[in-house]
Amino acid sequence: MAYQRTSRTVPEWSLLVLALALVGAICFPLWQWTVANDENATPLTAERIARMLLGPEQIASYACFVWANLILLTRWLALRRERRAFHLHLLPTEEGVRILPEDARPLQRRVSQLSERGGPFVLSNMIRLALSKFAVSRSTQDASETVRTQAEVEVGRLAATMSTVHYLAWAIPALGFVGTVRGIGLALTVAPSIADHSLQDFLNVTTRNLAVAFDTTLVALLLSLVLMFLLHTIQRDEEKLVLDAQEYCLENLITRLYDLPERTRESTTTAPGADFGLEKAWPM
Repeated sequence: MAYQRTSRTVPEWSLLVLALALVGAICFPLWQWTVANDENATPLTAERIARMLLGPEQIASYACFVWANLILLTRWLALRRERRAFHLHLLPTEEGVRILPEDARPLQRRVSQLSERGGPFVLSNMIRLALSKFAVSRSTQDASETVRTQAEVEVGRLAATMSTVHYLAWAIPALGFVGTVRGIGLALTVAPSIADHSLQDFLNVTTRNLAVAFDTTLVALLLSLVLMFLLHTIQRDEEKLVLDAQEYCLENLITRLYDLPERTRESTTTAPGADFGLEKAWPM
């Protein structure tokens, strides 16, 4: 029986589609009407689009954007692999099953064997550490604390390994601002050599360089918006993975750990027929 969590929340992608539909239904007709009645609207020619999208800063921004997305793609594939651990039946899910300290080591080996193919997994690592702690301390509280601590460690590790993507998300707008400074600088370099007969040439060069300045920032900011959305989406899914693994351990491991009191253990050795209600040992 695979572990599945049910959620009553509406999927975010459906809300995104609804938001885009509402905004598009209102804004697109207004935009068309505005452009149709604007005689001074500048048409987007092939030359204008080429100067907007191609340039040293734009190409550097594209390289950073593609690099960051390749990293995020590997993280997304890793997330899909991690989710398979919830379908490996690493822990008992039947009602009434208990796990004694003597069962911890065999169950730990069983978890290692099941997760050996396709692993390592965040979930299996969390389970092994909790079982190891329970086998030594025989304390449910210590095992629960181990699960919580390991969840914090996994969240910190996942956040730390995103440092390169965070840097690239910052570098892309910075490259756009570099292009802005370069464009403004180029526009100002021709100012001292201006003469009356070259006024039109000066205005043409200045306009072209200012267009470069603002185009690089526009492209970089758009790329940054897309990258930040993808980054936060992957980080949210990674944090949700750790939370689901922690909840899985609490529901199927911590609540099933059972340590017999000393007197009860002595009585079971003298009374073989002792029973613990509906509880049954987890078969190894």
